[in-house]
Amino acid sequence: MKNYPMIRASWYAANILLAVSLALVVFSIGWEFSMRSYLKGFSDAIIPYSDTPEQKVAAILTWMQHGPARRATADPEALDARNPEDTLNYHQLLEVCGTATNAFVNLAQSSGLHARRLLLLGEDGRGKHVVVEVLLDNLWIVVDPAFHTILRTPNGRFVTRTELLDPETFRAVTRRMPGYPSIYTYERTAHIRLSRIPFFGLHLRQVLTFLWPSWEESINWTLLLERESFAVMTISILLFCFTLTVRLLLSWYCSRRLGIVRPRLRDQLVKVGDVLFSSSK
Repeated sequence: MKNYPMIRASWYAANILLAVSLALVVFSIGWEFSMRSYLKGFSDAIIPYSDTPEQKVAAILTWMQHGPARRATADPEALDARNPEDTLNYHQLLEVCGTATNAFVNLAQSSGLHARRLLLLGEDGRGKHVVVEVLLDNLWIVVDPAFHTILRTPNGRFVTRTELLDPETFRAVTRRMPGYPSIYTYERTAHIRLSRIPFFGLHLRQVLTFLWPSWEESINWTLLLERESFAVMTISILLFCFTLTVRLLLSWYCSRRLGIVRPRLRDQLVKVGDVLFSSSK
């Protein structure tokens, strides 16, 4: 490769990135495993295993509203809003819709429920409130962790976000929730606010919807946004796959196009082993 400095530099860069991404994968898997173990123990302590899905939702909401004494901090902004270890333990975070949603979703997922966050957007596309959708009886019903309630009609029936589009239904449901702001309506909702991505975020939703109309509903994106350890693990695995593909393509190009045969990693490891064992004799 001495005659091809760009190829040589690309090869070394790919190897370095591959090693870094592999180390990140190992670290993030350990982090995610630790977080899942923490959340499983936490949820087991407050949610009876034999409860029905509806009872599990109620148990989480009851714990959020009437749980034990929680920590307080003079600077809530310094806390990590996407770390369940913070959102589950500081009362300032459990009182804010976004971080209360984080706490609810992580506990719900750990107890076997299917839950995802739902953003209520204003006319300008900015978020005005965050709630949760929980899958019960094949319906994504709406739960509001900040108000510690499952949204219901006056006769006790659960409602979906589609039903809450009707002004009469919305008024009937929220009339039973003292202090519930009337601006928290459901005309514009999203699971991911792509407009926050700089430069091309405003157009990314249109492109994704054109290419894959059901992209937002087909995959539960919530944990990517509501659990740092899961997001880091996912990104590191994708990075590892990308760098491995680049390395393989470089190897193919060097051998097929340039006639440079790189020794296989397996062969190099065998040689290293031979040197180590031979020197130890």
